Amino acid sequence: MQVISLTLLCVMAASAQMLRFGKCPKPLCRPTLIPYVGKWYEIMKLPTQFQKGECGTATYSPKSPGVIGVLNRELLKDGSINFIVGSAKVKHPSEPAKLEVSFTDIPSPPGPYWVLSSDYETHSLVYGCSDFGLFRLEFAWILSRDEAFPSIQVHSKNHNWGHKLEINPNIQIICGNSLLI
Repeated sequence: MQVISLTLLCVMAASAQMLRFGKCPKPLCRPTLIPYVGKWYEIMKLPTQFQKGECGTATYSPKSPGVIGVLNRELLKDGSINFIVGSAKVKHPSEPAKLEVSFTDIPSPPGPYWVLSSDYETHSLVYGCSDFGLFRLEFAWILSRDEAFPSIQVHSKNHNWGHKLEINPNIQIICGNSLLI
């Protein structure tokens, strides 16, 4: 059993987004879904194994109560556009900003997608975390309604956000703001 656990941990570490010791934090999420729908530009993120291209967009559309459609797009190095379609469902009605996201082409369990903060017009701070025994796997994004989100705002928001969630800004990927997809 210990050999299997150690092997699983090594595999996760090799492709991990951010593998850390300890349990996932329990952030307080207050935003609601209705004004969240629409197009968002990825401004900054923790590195992810599943995003193959440069910074992209996420477009959310209403599907049914507590469910939004997800369309993620990114620009690949060869100039083509990669996309994936899925849905995000509210995990519990009392916490409408804590969603579980699943994608149609990926045979895996739904992943956590927590909207920690959003003014719905300029920025959104998104976090996801899954516990694996003594470790946790983290994802994080800063999204903007405008592809030209000013750098000074990104760093200011990143500093506050990173401190609260213990995210190291030195390993984050800052996206180029010229991607128009």
